[in-house]
Order: sequence, then C-alpha cells, then structure tokens
Amino acid sequence: MLPREELLQGIENRDSAARVIDQADQAIKTWEVVCTDFLSPPELAEVQQMFARLTEVQLLAWGGYPQAERQRVAIARPEIPLDQSQVAIAALDIAGNFLFDSATHRDFLGALLGTGLVRDKVGDIIVLGERGGQAIVVPELVEFLEMSLTQVRSVPVKTRQIDLSELKIREPKKKELTTVEASLRLDAVASAGFGMSRSKMAEMISGGDVRVNWKDVTQPSHQLKSGDLVAIRGKGRLEIGEVAVTKKERYRVQLTRFV
Repeated sequence: MLPREELLQGIENRDSAARVIDQADQAIKTWEVVCTDFLSPPELAEVQQMFARLTEVQLLAWGGYPQAERQRVAIARPEIPLDQSQVAIAALDIAGNFLFDSATHRDFLGALLGTGLVRDKVGDIIVLGERGGQAIVVPELVEFLEMSLTQVRSVPVKTRQIDLSELKIREPKKKELTTVEASLRLDAVASAGFGMSRSKMAEMISGGDVRVNWKDVTQPSHQLKSGDLVAIRGKGRLEIGEVAVTKKERYRVQLTRFV
C-alpha cells in the first residue's frame, strides 16, 4: 500500500488525489494498467507532483491531442510498457446548424452534463462555430451519448463517434517576447506578457481570473520564477522562460505567450 496520508500532505484537490492513490494501489496489486477519469490541469499537476518521487508506479497522461487540458492518466507498475493507446479515450462529433444560435463551450458542456454525465467523464470540448463542436469522453459512454445528446441550446444535433485523428485542433499561436522589470511580481511580469496595464492585471489577479501553475493566485505581489506558467481565463497562457539580472539590478525575463 502506498503511504496515503504522506502523499496527500499539502494537496489541494484531495478527493481526486485520493482516488488516484487508490487506483495506483490497484495497479500495483493486479499488475494491470488502471485509468483515472479526466483530471483538470490543477488536479493533474498535483498528481504528477505527488507520484514523482515514487518508484512503485509510473504514470502516462493523455487527453486525445498534445495540447489537451483535461487528461486521463494511465497507471501501471514500472515493469509494464505504457503508451498512449492504453489511455482509453473516445471522440464525438456534435453536428448541427448553429448559424443563428451560436453555442459556447459552456453550452456544449451543459448539454453533455444534462444527459446525466458527471464532469469527470468528459475531457476537452472543441467549439467549431456554426458547424457544432467535438467532445472527448470516456469510451464506455459513446453509445449512450449517440442516443441521448440530441440538442444543444435550441439546435438539434447529431452525435456520432469519430476517430481522434478527425479532431479539428487549432494549434496555439506562440509569441516570444522579452521584458525588463524591477521585480518578478506577478502583476508586473504578466501585464507585460499579456499587453495590458498593470492596474488592470492586478484587478484580474485579485478577482480570481489568474492561475500560476494551475493554482489560483489572488496576490498581485506573488513572485514568479523561471518555468512558471501563468494562465488567464479567456486570454491564453504565458510561460516564464530564462530570468537574468541586468547591470542595473533589474530582471530581464524571456516570455512565451500562447493564445
């Protein structure tokens, strides 16, 4: 048995982390590959951190495409080969005419959950504008959703399984930039990276719209470091690259923005 309480120390998403520990124990005992439900980015980051120092198991996360936010994790003993094909994932096409009643990510998610699903069974949702959307789900629910998901907002939809290769993924646009700041405060660096005023950024941070390494941060004075990931709802992500100190003792920060 894994040291459950020791692993859960300092973990915010304790319920999901505890379930993964149980599944890891099962994988060790049965010598089988065990799959979690879909984990959100903060849950996944904590699980990976939690298991990083363990040698009894290995993890492989996959969400259907390289940039997927929500991912399932395959857990197995280190002696068992693991690859993405062992992470059970299915894709659905949700087609309808949304020309006069456009649907958002929230609308598609609401329609999926409206069939009785729980959130853990649904991965990423890709909105395709007037043509509808696509959703990644656990394979055992495909047949049920093909019959049950018949409407999103006021629009009748046809739901069918598609191959993962048919997902219409928009590659994130990447912009490299450099800023020189007096400190590594979150509001200073993020305002430069996202091209907005520092006061507006501080407002967004205090309002709970900003995450650092997938954890909510509400203090504008939070100190960043190389390797941190800053995400703002609806604005994309910012990766903190190399940090160097200038002759005037300011910080030159390499940034990569994904939109």
